[in-house]
Amino acid sequence: MNTVLIVQARMTSTRLPGKVLLPLGGKPMLTRLVERLRRVQRADAIVIATTTNTTDDAIAELCAKLGVPCHRGSELDVLSRYADAARLHGADAVVRITSDCPLIDPALIDQVIAVYQEGDSDCVSNMLPPTWPYGMAVEVFSAAALQQAHAEARQPAEREHVTPFLYANPQRYRLHNVTSPTDLSGQRWTVDTPEDYELVQRLFDAVFAHHPEFTLADLLTAMQAHPDWLAINQHIRQKPATESQAPQETHP
Repeated sequence: MNTVLIVQARMTSTRLPGKVLLPLGGKPMLTRLVERLRRVQRADAIVIATTTNTTDDAIAELCAKLGVPCHRGSELDVLSRYADAARLHGADAVVRITSDCPLIDPALIDQVIAVYQEGDSDCVSNMLPPTWPYGMAVEVFSAAALQQAHAEARQPAEREHVTPFLYANPQRYRLHNVTSPTDLSGQRWTVDTPEDYELVQRLFDAVFAHHPEFTLADLLTAMQAHPDWLAINQHIRQKPATESQAPQETHP
């Protein structure tokens, strides 16, 4: 089974433009994410799926420097972007990650992939409902289901957010959720606003120096040591049709 991590990324985020290339510990945030994804044991490849917009040339250039394949497609039809990237890279299973999750734990990604590889599900998520921190969202689904969604989805939200078609058809697709033993959904480690970025910078700096291959547990320990950090972005509301339904790239 060829399992491909596909990361959607673009420069035209509405609440924090250019966020994917903002510095995190001296390197672009997307670089830090790729470094963490390279530690995933159960995936065979990483592909960055960006747009054909000239504004995203910088993302393609960074991918070339990192030696990571870059697929370019529609900005708003992210479903087609994913379907084409999966087809061109021979994916049997797709792991969907968004570029605003630079702290994501590779072990958690492996955990969700392992559940999918048991063979009892067509789509496995860890955010239905959310029990993990925002910024730890993972989806794994079959390439066949992705291509079916691409062929049949008609609603704009289904095209823009990739997986709603699968969740809207539970009689057709076997769905599974991976739940955290403790509800951690009160933690927000995704980067969608300047406040989010400030918190993620603080977390990264706190853990990276001591443990470059830091885990979810390390991040929780840092938050416990700095309880005041929770207030930095607690007022930020997650955009509709994003991780509360499934891990989504934030679009206008």
